[in-house]
Amino acid sequence: MGASSAFRILSRDSRGHTLMIFHDQSYLGDLYGVPGYSNIFDDYRIGPTLAINPGNAYLVARNSPYKSMDDVMNAAAEGKRVRVAIQPGGVSEIGFSAMKNALKLQHPGKEENLVAINTGSQSDKNQQLFNDQADVINGSVQANGQFTHLPADDQKAMRFIWLTANHDTIKQAPESGYGKTGREELLKYVEPNVTVAMGKDANFTFDKEFFFLYNKDMDPEIVNEIDQALSEIYQNGDIQKAEKKAFFIPDFRKSDESEKHLKQKMAEYRKVINNIQ
Repeated sequence: MGASSAFRILSRDSRGHTLMIFHDQSYLGDLYGVPGYSNIFDDYRIGPTLAINPGNAYLVARNSPYKSMDDVMNAAAEGKRVRVAIQPGGVSEIGFSAMKNALKLQHPGKEENLVAINTGSQSDKNQQLFNDQADVINGSVQANGQFTHLPADDQKAMRFIWLTANHDTIKQAPESGYGKTGREELLKYVEPNVTVAMGKDANFTFDKEFFFLYNKDMDPEIVNEIDQALSEIYQNGDIQKAEKKAFFIPDFRKSDESEKHLKQKMAEYRKVINNIQ
């Protein structure tokens, strides 16, 4: 089931029998104007946040001349065309938008040298890199980590250059990290070791957060019951262990706090997107 279908089903049931769990794509899709998305804060009730997937990443081929995000940004600033494979319209694109925004802030006009290669699934993005049709791709620790451990002469060998997650988010991951990539290795690719400027005194970060969405007219008592039940579950502590084992970072906020937090994120990312349009 696609997101548009899920939203339509949620819109039809106000009894509290239909709940939706989604992530930041739910509002990013609207910011990017993707058909089937609307303003979730107007059309739905926001429930509690649950967890962060800390794996959103950008990678290059192992033999790429770009060894770091600084190399990529400096190349674009010097007038070189850098091709970035993304799936347009949401989580895959927001880091690319941040890169363009940083270049516009620091080297006005040079942001046009970052060129989006719009494609689909992760395998499609990977193939763009394998075929030398892209210089950088959006990927993830979970989907692409295996390629970063291949022998250097393997055509599919990659290297991470940026994880968009906050430093403190990655710091909470298990010491073993994910797969063969330990936490200390992952920390090399987040701020402050890798920076993408968002303003004079701020760097861009993006935590991919999962949260509940409810029908706009769902009974507030049901909302409160779910908040209370999840509070007790997170206080118990077992769910945090299960989440970290699956390489998710526990991230519980009750509904009111969750809505305030997500609205603030949307406002920040709207500024980034609007600045490069």
